[in-house]
Amino acid sequence: MPDREHIVTSYDRDLETIQAMIMKMGGLVEAAILDSANSLERRDEELAERVRLGDKAIDELEERVNEECARLLALRQPIASDLRTVLTVMKISANLERVGDYAKNLAKRTSVLVQMNPIEGASSAIRRMAKTVEGMMKDALDAYIQRDPELAQDVRMRDHEVDQMYNALFRQFLTYMMEDPRNITACMHLHFIAKNIERMGDHVTSIAEQVIYLSTGEMPEDNRPKGDSTPYETVELD
Repeated sequence: MPDREHIVTSYDRDLETIQAMIMKMGGLVEAAILDSANSLERRDEELAERVRLGDKAIDELEERVNEECARLLALRQPIASDLRTVLTVMKISANLERVGDYAKNLAKRTSVLVQMNPIEGASSAIRRMAKTVEGMMKDALDAYIQRDPELAQDVRMRDHEVDQMYNALFRQFLTYMMEDPRNITACMHLHFIAKNIERMGDHVTSIAEQVIYLSTGEMPEDNRPKGDSTPYETVELD
């Protein structure tokens, strides 16, 4: 029968390899969030193209994480907290991949928007919103490494700030479109960008919730405040 200490050491080594991939993936995603927003603000098509091409590396890392997790489950047969760790890692990698996709989508729209007249203040507001999400991402990953449920809970609560930013931009774009129909196309693209960033915040929040589950063994029971009120917005027309 294999030595138990040898099995534990092998498991820990495998898990460290997977966690290193998660952190590399997280670093790429953080950079993609900021670079995609900066490409819009600077009207930099080359930077936007690098974001689009860089998404492939994020997708490949997610595939590797899933493959390694599947192998670890089959060969090591982890139980209890070890199993929870593996399952959490897989969910975190899936959320990271989705955030990368949203950053790529933002970069794609940059190439369209640079051909149009800029909407005053929109790009800088979107960059601030993206910076907030990137900060949440960094803290969520730190919480994962440190197994810090309090920091993860703080990330959950900060998603409300992202929702409020999105609501403000939504109303701003509506105003611009009503004031001048020539703004409609650009504002529609910018709205989709803002919505993508709001969805990034939701996925980062999901990562934070997985960290809480990993650290405590329970998912958060309280409903986090959700500040996206746009489904209920009404617009008064003249």
